[in-house]
Amino acid sequence: MFNNIYHDKTVLITGDTGFKGSWLAIWLKELEAEVIGYALDPPSDPNNFQATNLHDKITHVHGEIRDLGQLLETFRKYQPEFVFHLAAQPLVRLSYDEPKMTFDTNVGGTVNVFEAVRKTPSVKVMVNITSDKCYENREWIRGYREGDPMGGHDPYSASKGCAELVTNAYLRSFFSRDDGQDRIIGSASARAGNVIGGGDWGVDRLVPDCIRSLSKGEIIGIRNPHAVRPWQHVLEPLRGYLQLGAVLWDDPQRYSGPWNFGPDETFSLSVADLTDRLIRYWGSGSWKDISDPGAPHEANLLKLNCDKSRYELNWQGILTIDESLRMTVDWYKEFYSGRNNEEIYSICTEQIRSYTDRAAERQIP
Repeated sequence: MFNNIYHDKTVLITGDTGFKGSWLAIWLKELEAEVIGYALDPPSDPNNFQATNLHDKITHVHGEIRDLGQLLETFRKYQPEFVFHLAAQPLVRLSYDEPKMTFDTNVGGTVNVFEAVRKTPSVKVMVNITSDKCYENREWIRGYREGDPMGGHDPYSASKGCAELVTNAYLRSFFSRDDGQDRIIGSASARAGNVIGGGDWGVDRLVPDCIRSLSKGEIIGIRNPHAVRPWQHVLEPLRGYLQLGAVLWDDPQRYSGPWNFGPDETFSLSVADLTDRLIRYWGSGSWKDISDPGAPHEANLLKLNCDKSRYELNWQGILTIDESLRMTVDWYKEFYSGRNNEEIYSICTEQIRSYTDRAAERQIP
């Protein structure tokens, strides 16, 4: 896939210890890229980074995204050609408790990454992974398009909207023209919704909360059962990010800018519906409503319009929601059966391989 663009290329991933970042690092490793990770310790225990022993398979730098000096030194040392920026404070509820840390990480940290890109001549492609929550959410029935206003009710969402403005400012000011180093940097932002998949034990996330309870035989507590979300397997947006990086390498001016990567409307399920299906594939379990009327605000409805990605990148989802849930449950069942690190890594690569075979069958690049 991706026209072999990543073979022997040096790719730096910020946030490689996180759920999406670790899966992206594994995929790039399988594409025979030289992968450099930059992140703090994994955000949970257990976690996919340690479960797959990823530390021994890529070059990992323990680093703080808010430390510009360390970032610059890492870029100088490894001279990456591609940069995928995923390091973030990713939780809405935590952003109410730690708003300054959230803005410092998601806005200030993003500025630091763009500064490192700007000052490193080797970089040709920069993809900033933000969130569907970057949009000013009016809970419309229609999906949000790339040109819709940025915003955010809570500190997390607002920080992601700000990160999008940072991306656009650097693109227009520095990356869309020759910077004197005989290069134009392909720079894009990628926005995706709620992702699911094996290896996620994040706090305040539906599937990890369900898995923790199911693995212990406990009743699942659900905060917002009627909220509707667009769910997709983690490999779906990651394929979009990698596809975007590949076309930016070949034609930076055409493909720079914002892109949505989300499922179609049939993948938008209520929290209660998704939990019921997850329990069915696990084989047992139950849930209860633990809604709190006084809890911090969380959006009830948020959808993305992905026409731009479908028409210009030929990107589309491959898995159904039930296939995504089966893959997710299968991963966790293998983990809780006592598989070792190498076996868990192989499960990840087998799922990637099966997924890419499906894409090839459908002649999707």
